[in-house]
Amino acid sequence: MPTYKAPTRDTRFVINELLELESYGNLPGFENATPDLTDAIVEEGGRWAAEVLAPLNQVGDKEGCVRHDDGSVTTPTGFKDAYRKYCEAGWGALSLSPEYGGQGLPHVLGIAMEEYLASSNHAFAMYPGLTVGAVSAILAMGSQELKDRYLPNMISGKWLGTMNLTEPQAGTDLGLLKTKAEPQADGTYSIRGTKIFISAGEHDLSENIVHLVLAKTPGAPESSKGISLFIVPKFLVNEDGSLGERNAVSCGSIEHKMGIHGNATCVMNYDGAKGWIVGEEMKGLAAMFIMMNAARLGVGVQGLAQAEVSYQNAVTYAQERRQGKAIAGRVDPSAGADPIIAHPDVRRMLMDAKAFNEGMRALILWGALQVDLSHKAPDETARQEADDMISLLTPVIKGYGTDKGFDVAVNMQQVFGGHGYIWETGVEQFVRDSRIAMIYEGTNGVQAMDLCGRKLPANGGRAIQEFFKLVDGEIASAKADPQLEPIASRVEKALGEQKAATLWFVQNALAAPNNLGAGAHHYMHIMGIVSLGWMWLRMAKVAAAKLAVGTDDKAFYETKLVTARYFAERFTPDAGALRRKIEAGSEAMMALTPDLFETA
Repeated sequence: MPTYKAPTRDTRFVINELLELESYGNLPGFENATPDLTDAIVEEGGRWAAEVLAPLNQVGDKEGCVRHDDGSVTTPTGFKDAYRKYCEAGWGALSLSPEYGGQGLPHVLGIAMEEYLASSNHAFAMYPGLTVGAVSAILAMGSQELKDRYLPNMISGKWLGTMNLTEPQAGTDLGLLKTKAEPQADGTYSIRGTKIFISAGEHDLSENIVHLVLAKTPGAPESSKGISLFIVPKFLVNEDGSLGERNAVSCGSIEHKMGIHGNATCVMNYDGAKGWIVGEEMKGLAAMFIMMNAARLGVGVQGLAQAEVSYQNAVTYAQERRQGKAIAGRVDPSAGADPIIAHPDVRRMLMDAKAFNEGMRALILWGALQVDLSHKAPDETARQEADDMISLLTPVIKGYGTDKGFDVAVNMQQVFGGHGYIWETGVEQFVRDSRIAMIYEGTNGVQAMDLCGRKLPANGGRAIQEFFKLVDGEIASAKADPQLEPIASRVEKALGEQKAATLWFVQNALAAPNNLGAGAHHYMHIMGIVSLGWMWLRMAKVAAAKLAVGTDDKAFYETKLVTARYFAERFTPDAGALRRKIEAGSEAMMALTPDLFETA
């Protein structure tokens, strides 16, 4: 039976000591985020997730969701009661708008809670998680009438939301979608079409489900520029806010999936369902990206979350499982074999996981702070810089974070040996559940192309130049400390590889666009390495300062320094190999005609 304990000590370290959240107390929403309050939220949220949700993780995997003949869907045993408790505790409203019933606390705290939810029960976490993106789109683009009608119940959790983008013929290329929206005399639209892969499309957790649906109005161009966004509720909402009749939207089937069995991934049929436009006609792409960017950050959190829970269980197993004798000398001469954590190859996998998890947690929480600052920083320049940074790093957090998160889950399964292949230990579920994060909300290849094709050249390269400036500054500061200099020098070399790869794209991608596509994945991973190296430099600096003045938690800070050194020694050298792959170009990759890939 797998176990989970939220990494609250590390979360508090990042929030209080690395980000110094208290220093932003002059900004709206931060004034109440004192260390005492944030610590209480982190500790209680972690405890709640571990005690309420984690025991349901294997239940959800085993039972899955059930679609009934009337199109209704039942979630696994315990999910409905757990969701009721989730709403009663107010976890979903932590960082949402106080104007509509949210608590208005920094986004950083909401993201910390998302990690705990996804680690303890990935499938469950997706139900409320998707609502955040829907709320963000309605807040940004919806009319006041739509905000007043839907947001209070969505923020309280009474109603949940979905994102309906994908169709059988239209995945990444949304210009191909066929769902139609016919205007009606009363100002509403009649929505007809089929959507697939709709997470939480139908369930029994909430009173209503608010679907945000992409569709095309009559005469719209056959491209993504013709897309509009619509609110299509499961139950129509009366003028007094009460629920009315059932709308013409239904679950046609539930997908049978590799993982996340506890979440209902539905085929949704819209048969003349009544919808309300969000924002302007044919301006749905902007609203979609608001949803997608929120969702992509959430998926990056899922990559970390599955890496963390698989790591925790692998550490416990490695400490208890005895096999063989340590090559450097027996650890326990009184026993027939030593714990496998004594073996360097097991240590390699565990240290890789630890270095990734803690670095990624720092990057994600730093990114969440940029989301806050992009809206609440005191001047336009600071807001712009924060927006530039989170826009640039979103595909890295999603793409690199889930690629490496899956790698960690696989390696933690490897630590278990044959027992990792057995369902009862729970580790193979972490592998299966983590795999989807590399696929949905834009595959990681799409993330890489978004990073290299859109984010790097945006505004004349303003964001990537600011990123280089920030990392250069951290390196220079760290190199002044002899204790940190070896770490800083290795991160500096990796940053040099990224700068060289960036310049190579500038010189070679315009004339031969396939060069960009061929190298984008590798570039995303270089930037992931540099970004985590940057975070590790910052954490090492905090740890060194703490140890210099004395602390009651000496082991924690010493461990930070050792793990920072490990990351620098073991992760940063990969940047050079990735750069050389980029500079190989696309010629050999694209040389074969499609028929030459056939094997028979």
